[in-house]
Amino acid sequence: MRKLALPDEILLQIEKPSRYVGGEYNSYHKDPDSAAVRAVFCFPDVYDIATAHLGMQIIYEQFNRRPDTCCDRLYSPWFDLDRILRERHIPLFAVESQRPVKEFDFLLMTLQYEMCYTNILQILDLSGIPFYAKDRGDGDPVVIGGGPCTYNPEPIADFFDVFYIGESETQYDRMLDLYREMKAAGASRQAVLEAFAGIPGFYIPQFYEVTYKEDGTIASFTPVNPHAPAVIRKEYVKDMGDGTLPYPLKPIVPYTRGMMDRAVLEVMRGCIRGCRFCQAGMLYRPTRKRDLEFLKQAAVTMLESSGYEEINLSSLSTSDYRDLKELLDFLIPYCDGRHINIGIPSLRIDAFSLDVMSKVQDIKKTSLTFAPEAGSQRLRDIINKGLTEEEILSGAAEAFRGGWNKVKLYFMLGQPFETEEDVEAIPVLADKIARVYYETVPKEARQGKVQVQVSTSFFVPKPFTPFQWAPMCREEAFTAKAMKVKDGVRAQLNRKSLQYHYHAENQTELEGLFARGDRRIAPAIVEAYRRGCLYDAWSEYLKYDVWMEVLDELGIDLAFYNYRERDPEEILPWDFIDCGVTKPFLKREWARARAGTVTPNCREQCAGCGFACYAGGMAP
Repeated sequence: MRKLALPDEILLQIEKPSRYVGGEYNSYHKDPDSAAVRAVFCFPDVYDIATAHLGMQIIYEQFNRRPDTCCDRLYSPWFDLDRILRERHIPLFAVESQRPVKEFDFLLMTLQYEMCYTNILQILDLSGIPFYAKDRGDGDPVVIGGGPCTYNPEPIADFFDVFYIGESETQYDRMLDLYREMKAAGASRQAVLEAFAGIPGFYIPQFYEVTYKEDGTIASFTPVNPHAPAVIRKEYVKDMGDGTLPYPLKPIVPYTRGMMDRAVLEVMRGCIRGCRFCQAGMLYRPTRKRDLEFLKQAAVTMLESSGYEEINLSSLSTSDYRDLKELLDFLIPYCDGRHINIGIPSLRIDAFSLDVMSKVQDIKKTSLTFAPEAGSQRLRDIINKGLTEEEILSGAAEAFRGGWNKVKLYFMLGQPFETEEDVEAIPVLADKIARVYYETVPKEARQGKVQVQVSTSFFVPKPFTPFQWAPMCREEAFTAKAMKVKDGVRAQLNRKSLQYHYHAENQTELEGLFARGDRRIAPAIVEAYRRGCLYDAWSEYLKYDVWMEVLDELGIDLAFYNYRERDPEEILPWDFIDCGVTKPFLKREWARARAGTVTPNCREQCAGCGFACYAGGMAP
């Protein structure tokens, strides 16, 4: 019988002890002692958020379907348990087996957002694993990072033995096979890492050396181990359609209600749109769809095996899935009789069908979310959003005719080439949408007032986007822009129907530093963690002043990393990665943004992004 790592008296002291005891419905129960390879997979954030992540569940399924591998889960302990583990010298443990993390062969982490970086150190610290890869020995797990943050892994490169750059389904089985053989042969840690360097998509940071110029920019980035390739090429799944790929058809049902309490059905990967600010739209090219019949069967299996009352159709742009109508024609009658809601996020307001809306709303009516991203047409063209104001307003009218009266609108402030007029256009557009409601829906048919919720985030330039060379706004400029939107909302005719929320600007500055930083950032992350920084993604726990003190003491200049426009010829920290989208393409898109020129989407015309060399690039 499995023994819990925490005695009852500790479980009674902490908030939500169910985060740590394991045994959830549909979780695996394997004995690590009988497995040839033992892995623990970590999402470095609290259980409530992490359990909903589809990528983590895919890898969990992929590893555990192998008879020779045991894969447990791990999440960041909340503050209360963190304190107790330190006070009582209890090592951090995996959820399923309750075994100490240090007993596993691998510690894998999914890195979904930059503001989790101090949580990475918390995991290592509580596990008794040295922060720096160079300090680890044969008795320590191999620490592997994956996910979108690995497309610039350099700020945290010193903390990881390996980064896997690509989609999990392609190379992890090869890694596990290789490791099983080398472990049985008694291979050293160094030998294992050198063997891993030969696996496509695997990056071993300690096998590379970086030098810098006097102005702080990178002079060279070169391999210093003969096993290390000069370029790391992204791995991706070419065919998503045959249904043989690992997928969590029996998703884990958390004891604690998670942030997203629903089944997730990934309908496709990639996006045809080419928004210039969007990293995911570049990284996950080309667009690949899942087979319609697989999705039908998967939806039924997931819902029946979990008891969830909602299913989300997930992708970067769900309305671009060609078989969406056929999928909904199947799901709607199935879900209707079982009182199951269908969630369709990532919709484009121009592509939304009134017929589909009216059918889905019969099950459960929720607010609609759209992302115009910019208030003015000029700025929407610069960012290549591909939406006209006429399309936005006509799409809103269709939604209101379909019975909705709650709309959420997402915008970004501080985008390249933004003017004061662009900022002022945001509340004006929101007011026009509210006005459309009253012009479209007869008074007797209205379900109360329209509610238009405007949310703005602050622009952070990301690697492998046309805006990777762009400067960021300073904190005070972000604040001024948000206040201008706030005042503009109050000045609108329909102001009582409008609400406004904006993202914390000081978090944005740190995200910008981590997104485009280099290896010189790592000591600051360590020092900030030692001074109590943790859960930085949670605005209420962010210790911004501590971070600023640390950066100042270590001589790390935010202006160098955040506020300057980079030369397109400069060596960037992530230039050693080939993600399929070429630098010449990104340069062309940067120039087209400057000119305000729209690039057609992939179905209309190939933009020559570079994915042809991957034998891909078609937009299904």
